[in-house]
Amino acid sequence: MNTASRWLLVLGLFTMTLSVTGPLAPSAKAQDVQITGPLAGAPAVRKMRVFRDGRFQLQPTVGSTLQDEFSRTVFAGIQAGYHFTDWLGVGGFFNYGVLPIDTGLTDQIKERGVTTERNQLSLPSREKFGDQIGRLNFMAGGQVTFIPLRGKLALFQALFVDTDFYLFGGVAATQVEERKDVTGAVAQLCSQGAEEPMSLGVCQGTQTGRQTRLAIAPTFGVGLSLYLTDYMALTLEYRAFPFKWNTSGTDEGGTNEKGKKDASGEFPDKQINDSDRTFQFNQMFSLGLAFYLPFQGEVTK
Repeated sequence: MNTASRWLLVLGLFTMTLSVTGPLAPSAKAQDVQITGPLAGAPAVRKMRVFRDGRFQLQPTVGSTLQDEFSRTVFAGIQAGYHFTDWLGVGGFFNYGVLPIDTGLTDQIKERGVTTERNQLSLPSREKFGDQIGRLNFMAGGQVTFIPLRGKLALFQALFVDTDFYLFGGVAATQVEERKDVTGAVAQLCSQGAEEPMSLGVCQGTQTGRQTRLAIAPTFGVGLSLYLTDYMALTLEYRAFPFKWNTSGTDEGGTNEKGKKDASGEFPDKQINDSDRTFQFNQMFSLGLAFYLPFQGEVTK
């Protein structure tokens, strides 16, 4: 290739570059791409019912605790709240324990439990074991509700129902009823294995003593709403509220007078008190019927 041919090649490449990048060349921008056709400018959902936004919620519930060792509690409750948007709300709840139900383990102890010299403090008599176990009387608290998912469920592609899935978290105060503390001389008498009738009667008298307290703990869970009408929904809800309490009413732990773990084995500190409380991941499942006020909800365009 001679010199003239080379300059002609350079001039040709320069001209092509100007035609592509020059001021007269068309520019491509992502924002210029527009949706055309019947879906142009259409919202994601049309004529969607707005169930929660700007509405009050009143919800009676009934439920039961789960995975209890010695006694389950059937709760009847009420929830009330307000939703600032369709995905965020605040509220409060109150659940009252209407029926305690002893588990199979409690029944077995009442039938087959053995009271010996070494466990008069933890089990003065097997027949009254149901009187010493812990129970839940009521629970009240406040929570924030977050609704991240919304859609429809279909049954055999024939019956459709609006649904939403929600999360909640807050703080709850639970009234716990436990066996009354057994300390001092009475606790020592019961833990020494004395066989005199008087000592046995004293120990049995401590078995039915009760005391209550409020346990403050976090509460959290998930739920599913099935909307039956514009203002009413069936709810299925799982709630957890973990805290420490003495579910069995027995001598489970503690320290001796010197502040060290007692090596005696069966009775770590030979008394019934707050050191015998163990961590329990308390949980419950409940059904509810939610009503939304005002009764007439909005429908989007």
